Amino acid sequence: MQDETEHRVAACPRATAGEPNRQPEIQTDRLLLRRFEPEDADEVRRLANNRNVSKTTLNIPYPYEPGVAEKWIGTHARNWAFRTSASWAVTIAAADTLVGSISLTWMNRSMVELGYWIGEPHWGKGYCSEAAAALIEYAFDRLRIERILAEHLRSNPASGRVMTKAGMRRVGTAKRRGRYSKRVDLEVYEIRRPGAAVPEPH
Repeated sequence: MQDETEHRVAACPRATAGEPNRQPEIQTDRLLLRRFEPEDADEVRRLANNRNVSKTTLNIPYPYEPGVAEKWIGTHARNWAFRTSASWAVTIAAADTLVGSISLTWMNRSMVELGYWIGEPHWGKGYCSEAAAALIEYAFDRLRIERILAEHLRSNPASGRVMTKAGMRRVGTAKRRGRYSKRVDLEVYEIRRPGAAVPEPH
């Protein structure tokens, strides 16, 4: 992914009145991070069904078959309720144009992993850096997360630039099994909440 433009971020999470467990929205200068809705499925498939998008990620399949997006979106409410993961639609606020996805996956009560992808027509516009910075701010300020990790394929250094712009620092490497059980090399980044003292994982 290419992501070069920097923009000021103003994260403004808000829960829908009367639904305290409803996943909040996060507003930035240009973007609205919101829940995925069932009607987003067609656009998710259109954006994700792209070899260039798939090869920048560990898990997005190519081809992206019909029904996959619907099934994925259908898991979101339960995942948020149980704080196992949370996925936001990255949209251009002025037009509610879906451009990609950004997510948190809980590793324990104080640590999450950040993940994201942006559709190829929207690369190079700074959307991913803007969304990542806002979600990191929300995770620290509202979810009281202490440590956020992120990984990117070594073959996709543009994703590392997104992490760096969002304030993360490279802390090491890893190997994971990705699509088709193929082992791939990853670069690992982290950011910690100011003042947090988090023990290193064993």
